[in-house]
Amino acid sequence: MDRRRLAAGIATCSALALFLTACAQQPPQATAPIAAPAPAVQAAPTPEQAVQQLFTDYWEEGLRLSPLSATYVGDARYNDQLPNFLSAEFRAQELEFNRKWRARIAAVDPAPLGAQDRLSLQILLRELDNEIEGARFPGWLQPINQFYSLPNQMAQLGSGSSAQPFKTVQDYDNWLKRAGQIPVLFDQAIANMREGVAAGVVQPRVLMDKVLPQLDALIVAEPQKALFFKPIDNLPAEFSAEDKARLTSAYTALIGDTLMPSYRKLRDYIRNDYLPKTRASVGLAALPDGAAWYAYRVRTTTTTDLTPAQIHQIGLDEVARIHGEMRKVIKQLKFKGDLKQFFHFLDTDKRFEFKSEEELLAYYNGLRGKVEAGSAKLFTLLPKAGFEIRPVESFRNKSAAGGSYQSPSEDGSRPGIFYVNTYDLPTRKIWDAEDLFLHEAIPGHHFQLALQQELTDLPKFRRFGGVTAYIEGWGLYAESLGREIGVYQDPYDYFGYLQNELWRAIRLVVDTGLHSKGWSRKQVIDYMLANSAQSETQAISEAERYMAIPGQALAYKLGELKIKELRARAERALGAKFDIREFHREVLKDGAVPLGVLDAKIDLWIGAQRG
Repeated sequence: MDRRRLAAGIATCSALALFLTACAQQPPQATAPIAAPAPAVQAAPTPEQAVQQLFTDYWEEGLRLSPLSATYVGDARYNDQLPNFLSAEFRAQELEFNRKWRARIAAVDPAPLGAQDRLSLQILLRELDNEIEGARFPGWLQPINQFYSLPNQMAQLGSGSSAQPFKTVQDYDNWLKRAGQIPVLFDQAIANMREGVAAGVVQPRVLMDKVLPQLDALIVAEPQKALFFKPIDNLPAEFSAEDKARLTSAYTALIGDTLMPSYRKLRDYIRNDYLPKTRASVGLAALPDGAAWYAYRVRTTTTTDLTPAQIHQIGLDEVARIHGEMRKVIKQLKFKGDLKQFFHFLDTDKRFEFKSEEELLAYYNGLRGKVEAGSAKLFTLLPKAGFEIRPVESFRNKSAAGGSYQSPSEDGSRPGIFYVNTYDLPTRKIWDAEDLFLHEAIPGHHFQLALQQELTDLPKFRRFGGVTAYIEGWGLYAESLGREIGVYQDPYDYFGYLQNELWRAIRLVVDTGLHSKGWSRKQVIDYMLANSAQSETQAISEAERYMAIPGQALAYKLGELKIKELRARAERALGAKFDIREFHREVLKDGAVPLGVLDAKIDLWIGAQRG
């Protein structure tokens, strides 16, 4: 029994005893009083109820610790809070939280629980163990890079285009309070970078060179021109005149007196003090304890025990296999030239370019109906939430990926968002569009992540959590369904799919090359340009992404290979009994799980289908 329920039960029994004692001391009455009904005795919770309460308590405490996480899942209770999560005090608090909950979860007896609860315990223990182990690596000494940028994140939130809501007066006041804490975070980021310089844990110079223009794009002389002023430009009509005037004045002061000075201070420190101390090396292994740090990131990202050397070889093998498939398409198209010449043709021929951002967005929006209709043949488990297609904001598009996805809010007030990068428009190819749509929207990330949030029988840490190898593996697997869905009818579009599959295979080679084999930035870019149809702009952006977030790029291909392996296993085992819709339901119905768990789950499903 959990302690709060136990305390409530003791209090009830004590009150009843006092009541009966008091009645016994009263003088006899002429008419016997009607006996009061005995208070109901609270039943002890079942093991399932107790563990569900434990999961709920863990989630709730986690949201209090991380108010930004609450905002991103659509829980508005902490939208006015922004703790200094870069501080040593916060890191100690976070480590204490993880250790405490690790002990509580490990103490649960799984024997009387159902399979789903046992799985939740297993997943949560793994997550907590990873967090505790990861505390030894000083990522906090490198708080800013061009890909995951705190200043950009704050600007997105404050612009009204992201998870922070701006619908009510309370919403606007919440942001005033939250944004008022941004200077504390930025000052802590500067302090951490100073400490990183002293410890020799600094970012590669090439990454920080990209941070400066991002900051410059957000710094303005007039508050009314700031991205942070957008919510005032879009004040709801129903607000009173008094509230409109008050908020306009408050936001103007916030931007001019608090935010812009803080952004300038951060920019000036990076430009004048930090940049000269950054490093020429680009791999994680060049940092103190870097090899162990990278091995940790590989293990936690992929949820496998594969070594960087093994993954490097898998990548080389996949690159060779996909090149073979590409040569078949080239032969079908009767192209006169080799693979490298075909890459050049795809990269330079004007027929594959969009004429405008509007044409690009219209093309993606036009794919929606076709893909939805085709997906209905392969899926019976579908999300209720919708999604929008938006261009990546101009202040971050130069360093952003070609596409990305943001999950909808839990309450349905905010749809999912498929962000399409329109920067350097000639490099955003028509042959790349169908594949990107399948990965980021449907049946890729939107199907999987929006659906996961709607699995209300799961504890919230699973509904809103994630296993990168599963999530990105599903996105890449979704790309492989194109012909079954009814796209990739044009050979160039199918080649686009192969090109993107190739790109994920190349990631296995170059990520491990960068961080475990001492490859230079130039080696990585040269390898990508020699082995794929990606432009130099994309190759540079991708190479620098791998420098910024070591190991993350390994998740895609390894996750996809596992899902494809499981599908092939099920098809062989079940023969005519195999139903692709039921296979997809089984893969998706428990949310994102480690790859080993997925493997065991599909084996059990195959056994059940055999009868």
